[in-house]
Amino acid sequence: MTTISRRVLLQTLASAGLAVETSRAQSAAARLPRPLSADATTHDWPSFLGPTHNAVSTETHLTRALPPPLVWEMEKGSGYTSPAIAGNHLVYFHRIADREVVECRHPESGELQWDFHYHSDYRDRYGYNNGPRSSPVIDGARVYTMGAEGKLFCFDLDTGDGIWNRDLRTDYGVRQDFFGRSSTPLVVDDRLIVNVGAPTGPCVVAFDIATGREVWRNGEWGPSYASPIPAVVHGEKRVFVFAGGESTPPSGGLLSINPIDGSIDFAFPFRSRTYESVNASCPVIFDDRVFISASYRTGGALLRVLPDFTHEVLWTTQEFALHFNTAIYDEGYLYGFDGRNQGDASLACVDANNGRVVWRAAPQWTETFEQAGRQRQAILGMARGSLLAVDGQFLALGELGHLVWLNLTPSGYEEVSRTWLAAASESWTLPVLSRGLLYVVQNTRDLLTGASPRLRCFDMRT
Repeated sequence: MTTISRRVLLQTLASAGLAVETSRAQSAAARLPRPLSADATTHDWPSFLGPTHNAVSTETHLTRALPPPLVWEMEKGSGYTSPAIAGNHLVYFHRIADREVVECRHPESGELQWDFHYHSDYRDRYGYNNGPRSSPVIDGARVYTMGAEGKLFCFDLDTGDGIWNRDLRTDYGVRQDFFGRSSTPLVVDDRLIVNVGAPTGPCVVAFDIATGREVWRNGEWGPSYASPIPAVVHGEKRVFVFAGGESTPPSGGLLSINPIDGSIDFAFPFRSRTYESVNASCPVIFDDRVFISASYRTGGALLRVLPDFTHEVLWTTQEFALHFNTAIYDEGYLYGFDGRNQGDASLACVDANNGRVVWRAAPQWTETFEQAGRQRQAILGMARGSLLAVDGQFLALGELGHLVWLNLTPSGYEEVSRTWLAAASESWTLPVLSRGLLYVVQNTRDLLTGASPRLRCFDMRT
């Protein structure tokens, strides 16, 4: 039996040219999900990072046994988005051929309820796929999407009828930027807040949720790939925008914004000096503190918002630099995947009081698989994974398609269970958990089975 490295595994399998002819039609339901426990706590997942905007789930009564049973799956086009779920509606956003497609399905069966599509010419200039990056947002009877080129739509959630739309390229002169429009909009009261990032401003725009009319604009920094995060600080609503994408000279950082009138409390510059770099990890807010982090030799910073809404820097560190995953705060500590590339990625725990790295680990294991009639082994790991805090533990999705239950404490990490859902790279999309069902996005072809990219629903109910 031959043992090969992760890099060699990916190169070998990709060169094998595996291909399986599949239909674009939704596959048949694999099974019905188990009934929910009568005392289970559940919630919708109406936007990226979930109902709490921090990748922390309040759901309970979830199985730790992996792999979980498959409920349904659908083939998907290109893109890196996660679904949004509210009630009996699941909205997914992807691209098929030259169209960006919005689909509404039933969350438990995958049955298509409505869809809408429009033309897209977007081409990723670094060779990644050309689909949307921004996830749908459900708010009451409406759903909002923003495509890779900046086409912003509002739909009726029940019918799919268009309510209003804006083209940010035409209205604000936005450019492609490094990786297209990637920040997920945010609904606060009657406003849809968008990190527009026009070349000479505005940075942030609020639109009326019912009409699409501009309500306010402010800021000059460019668009980032991090989504605006709401919080209540000192008894008042605020929105924190971690801005900064393509600009010369490089600029960007954290904005504290009053969502009522768009006034900026403070602007904290925080971006790599490297031109080809981005701010992509979402701010993490706890109490009166805001944590931000970026890769490209940038690191992390913790700010305190003072009662007059000025700020002070509590600490900075070069040892906790998150590329695109968002850290999770838990009982005085921050957990996340540090590192810019697969090879230098690690899972780390940081003391939120002082920025000290308490521990760092690069979980690895040996996978056995068959390729070209020969049994092989490869040493794999989570690389640049993503985390959900769930029911006293953590669910991690590794960059190469592994799903892992973890215990994470200041004492270290402990693997509870693990499965390989798909031998697929670019597994960067944060999983979604709603009503005991877990939705996992596979963004590339499975290198072992040939299975095309897809959205899958798994039963985590007990």
